[in-house]
Amino acid sequence: MTQYRGLDKPKGRSFFLFWKAMFVAAMLALVAFFWVASSSVEYIWRWNRVPQYFWVNEAADVRAEAEGDVTIIDRQGNEQRVVVRDASGEEHTHLLPGEGKVLVSSGDFAYRGDVLGRYQLNRPGILLEGLWVTLEVSVLAIIGGIVIGVVTGLCRISINPMLRWGAIAYIEIIRGSPLLVQIFLWYFVVGTLINALLEHVGLGGISPLWYGVMALALFTGAYVAEIVRAGIQSVHRGQMEAARSLGMSYAQAMRKVILPQAFRRIMPPLAGQFISLIKDSSLLGVIAIRELTKATREVVTTSLQPFELWIVCAVLYLVLTFTLSLFVQYLERRAIR
Repeated sequence: MTQYRGLDKPKGRSFFLFWKAMFVAAMLALVAFFWVASSSVEYIWRWNRVPQYFWVNEAADVRAEAEGDVTIIDRQGNEQRVVVRDASGEEHTHLLPGEGKVLVSSGDFAYRGDVLGRYQLNRPGILLEGLWVTLEVSVLAIIGGIVIGVVTGLCRISINPMLRWGAIAYIEIIRGSPLLVQIFLWYFVVGTLINALLEHVGLGGISPLWYGVMALALFTGAYVAEIVRAGIQSVHRGQMEAARSLGMSYAQAMRKVILPQAFRRIMPPLAGQFISLIKDSSLLGVIAIRELTKATREVVTTSLQPFELWIVCAVLYLVLTFTLSLFVQYLERRAIR
């Protein structure tokens, strides 16, 4: 008869039911703790004000730019036109959306700043805009990090001393300095030099967003390079020898045999690195990029609602990272089949 010890012993249904109940009890206790703690704090919760920072739905006024007579009120396509002629005879055109309401009549006299019309404004709020910037920056940095990491990882195992030493120098420099310092260097040093050069030749400067993306991509690329290097070296060298014996070149064997096996093994650490990248994008607020964290900070400053807004900010980051985690798990299942 087989003897089971420790973790080898089969577990019955009651074992799993008990520990599932313990998990639920722990979650309920955690919720109760935060409920009691928040109730003891002298703070007025205003959750009803949070939606306005996701979507703005408010009345907007169209005001007269100059003092004069209202001469023309007509419709041009999907817009309404109100023309005001000042004392010098110059006409000032004011446009309203088609569904807007004109509050003056032809022949009326309007003073500068008077309301000529009103319409309903519907647009994304500051939190939704910040979430979109975070998503945009993260996707671009992930793509750049993958490209830089794969190329650097291949150079890291190259027999060419120049490529190998260059890859090692890049990896050690990037991993040995804080991301915040690298963002400052990209924005204040590299960005200043490049924009000054572009302005000197008559071209416009590059947006700070792209310097932030480059800082994140290069930072992530260094870690991805080591992950790729470890994944390639984890594949038995007999695979390369077998591929070369079939007549494949080194590049063909790497592309068709080694890398597909390596990528299946490095997906979990890559997912962790990209999740960290999404959270690290919150540092871009220091160079005036209004990503999710900076947008939340601005709203907290004006609304004085730190509890609700920071909780919402954390939940939005959780949605992004959890979605990425599920996507990587889906790719893992597809790769195993």
